[in-house]
Amino acid sequence: MATRTREQLITPSGEVELAQALDQPMRRLLGRSLRLRSVVAGSCGGCESELFALSNVVFDMARFGVEFVASPRHADGIVITGVVNRNMVEALERTYAAVPDPRIVIAVGACAASGGPFRDSDAIAGIPASIPVDLWIPGCPPHPLTVLDGLLRLLGRLDGRHPAAAPG
Repeated sequence: MATRTREQLITPSGEVELAQALDQPMRRLLGRSLRLRSVVAGSCGGCESELFALSNVVFDMARFGVEFVASPRHADGIVITGVVNRNMVEALERTYAAVPDPRIVIAVGACAASGGPFRDSDAIAGIPASIPVDLWIPGCPPHPLTVLDGLLRLLGRLDGRHPAAAPG
C-alpha cells in the first residue's frame, strides 16, 4: 500500500505503515476534488495503463473528485511514473513549477521509487531532490485499488486501518 515516505516502502517485518492524510489546511484547500497532471518520465507504460483504468466504470475515481487534467496550470499536483531518465528531468521540473502552490506530488510504481530494473543505468536520474514527493505508491505496476487507496488516504477520506481489517 501507499506510504508518505520512500523509506516506509521498505518493511523488514512485513507490516506496512499506510499513508497518512495531508495536513488539515491543505485538505481544506483541496476541498472535495483533486486535479492531477500525469508526467510520464521514462516508463514502460504499465503504470499509465493502471492509472488509465482508474477512470473506467469499475474504479471510477471521478466519483471521489479525483481527475487527470491536460495542463499543469489546472492541476493541484503531479503524478510521476517511470524512472525519470536524464532527458526528462527538465520537463519534470518545468511541469512541477507550472502547478500553482500549494501542490502535491505522487510517485507511482517501482521505477519512480527506485529506478526499478534500470536503477544502475547511467541514463537514470531519478526524481530530483528539488521535487518533494507526498505519496509513494509501490508496485510494478501498482493495482488501481492500491493507487485509489493511497489517494483517498492522502486526502483524509480513509482512516488509518488496513482496508482488509475487520470492523472492531
